[in-house]
Amino acid sequence: MKIQFDILTKTRAIVLHYISELNLDQMHVIPKGFNNHIAWNIAHLVVTQQLLHYRLSGKDCLVSDELIMAYKKGSIPSSTFSQEEFDEVITLFKGLPQTLEEDYESSIFSEYSSYKTSTGFVIDTMEKAIIFNNFHESLHLGVIMSLRKLV
Repeated sequence: MKIQFDILTKTRAIVLHYISELNLDQMHVIPKGFNNHIAWNIAHLVVTQQLLHYRLSGKDCLVSDELIMAYKKGSIPSSTFSQEEFDEVITLFKGLPQTLEEDYESSIFSEYSSYKTSTGFVIDTMEKAIIFNNFHESLHLGVIMSLRKLV
C-alpha cells in the first residue's frame, strides 16, 4: 500500500503547485460551464478522503461536521472561505495523508462498511477505499487544472 500513500501525497503536492500563484479571490471564481471553484474542490477532497477512510470504517472523521456538510458529494459552493479558513483547509489537505498512512500502519481500521460510489465502484475494504480515493483525487486534479486556466 506504500505506493498508494505516495500517489496521494504526490497528487496533493501537484494540486498545491497548480494553485500556488493564485489568490483567494481567484480560487473562488466559478467559470462559465462549471458549478464549483478551486477552493471547493480542495475542501471536497479533504472531506471525501475523511468520509471514505474514517467514517466508512466506523471511525470519527478528523475534520468538522460543518466542513463535511458544506463540501461532501452533492454539495455546491454556498459561501467563500476567509484566508484563515482556507489556510486551515490547506493545512488539513497537506497533513491528513500522513495521518491516514500512520493510522493504516497502526491497524486502526478493522472494519469497513460497503459503499457503492456514483461511478459504480463497490468499496468494501480500506485498501479499496485508498485506491478509489486516489482515482477520485486525480479526477479533481484535472478539474482544478482546468479551472486554473480560466480564473
